[in-house]
Amino acid sequence: QVQLVESGGGLVQAGGSLRLSCTASGRTFSIYSVGWFRQAPGKERVFVARISWSGVNTYYADRVKGRFTISRDNAKNTVYLQMNSLKPEDTAVYYCAAAQASDGLYDYWGQGTQVTVSS
Repeated sequence: QVQLVESGGGLVQAGGSLRLSCTASGRTFSIYSVGWFRQAPGKERVFVARISWSGVNTYYADRVKGRFTISRDNAKNTVYLQMNSLKPEDTAVYYCAAAQASDGLYDYWGQGTQVTVSS
C-alpha cells in the first residue's frame, strides 16, 4: 500500500502563487509516477500534471503549461506542484495520485486539498 498526503492549499488572489505538496509513504518503491488532478465544483476531475518517480520526466495539461511546475524531492518522498499566475478558474480541490505502472491508471489517491483563487 501507498499512502499519499497533500498539503499547501488555501485562499489566494488572482495572480498569486501557491505550492502544493504530496508526501508518499508505505511501499514507495512500487511507485512509477505521481500525478496531480483537480476537481472544480460540479465538474469532472481533470489531469493537471505528472512526474516520473525518478523525477526525470514531466508532463502538463495545456491549461497549466507555463504556469505550474511539478517537481520531486527524492529524500522526502514528496512531489510538489508550484502554481504561479493563478486564475479564478484554477479554483478546485487538488488531488495527488500514484501509479504503479505506465498504463495510465492511478492506484492510490490522496484526500485532496482545496485551492481557492479570488478575483
